[in-house]
Amino acid sequence: MVVAAPEPKSDLRPVGEQRVVLRGLSWQGYLQVLDALPPSRGSRLTYDDGVLEITVPLEEHEFSGRLIERFILTLVELIGLPIKTMGSTTMTYPHLCKGAEPDNAYYIQNQPLVKGRNVVFGEDPPPDLVVEVDITHTDIAKNQFYASLGVPEFWRFNGQVWRVYVLQEGVYQEVENSPTFPQVPKEWLYAFLSMAKDDEIAAVQTLRAWYREVC
Repeated sequence: MVVAAPEPKSDLRPVGEQRVVLRGLSWQGYLQVLDALPPSRGSRLTYDDGVLEITVPLEEHEFSGRLIERFILTLVELIGLPIKTMGSTTMTYPHLCKGAEPDNAYYIQNQPLVKGRNVVFGEDPPPDLVVEVDITHTDIAKNQFYASLGVPEFWRFNGQVWRVYVLQEGVYQEVENSPTFPQVPKEWLYAFLSMAKDDEIAAVQTLRAWYREVC
C-alpha cells in the first residue's frame, strides 16, 4: 500500500498571506459566499467539507506565484507542449464538498480535451498540474485535498522549499523531479526565483540558455 507523503510545515512568519478560516459552513453557504464576493476580488477561497479558508496574498506570495508561472510557461514553450492556463479559476466539486482557487492550474497532458471551451469541473478531468504557494500556515490539508480531486501533479512552495508531488494510488508521493519537466532539476527554480528578485527578464533569458545547453 502506498503511504501518503506528509503535509509540509509552512513558516509562521507574518508575511506572504493573510488568512481567515470559517468552520461549520455548508456547501450552500460556501456558494453564497462565492456569489456575494465581487469577481475582481484579490482573495482566494478554499472550501473543504465545512471549512472555508479565505486567503489574501501579500507581496511575497504573489511574487513567488507569478514567477513560478513564468517558469512553467517558459519551459512549456521551450519543450513545445500544449497548455491551457486556468490561473485561480474557481474549481467546484459538489459531490466531494470541495472548492478551490489555487494559485496556478494548468492543463498540459489533457489540454486537447478542454481546449477552446470552458472546463466543466466534475465532468472533465482535473488540471494536470496545480501550484500552491503557502508561506504561512494553512488550515487546509492541501495534499489530501488535491489528491481527492485527482490532480496528477501538485507543486507546493513555502517561500523556501519547492516540493513536487505525484499522485499514486490516490495519495501523493514526493518526487525529486517533475514528471511534466523531467529534465529540469529543482536547482533551476531556486536560481530562477533568486535572479528574478533583481531582474525578471534576465532570469527568463538565463532559463532559456540553461535549457538549450541541456536539451
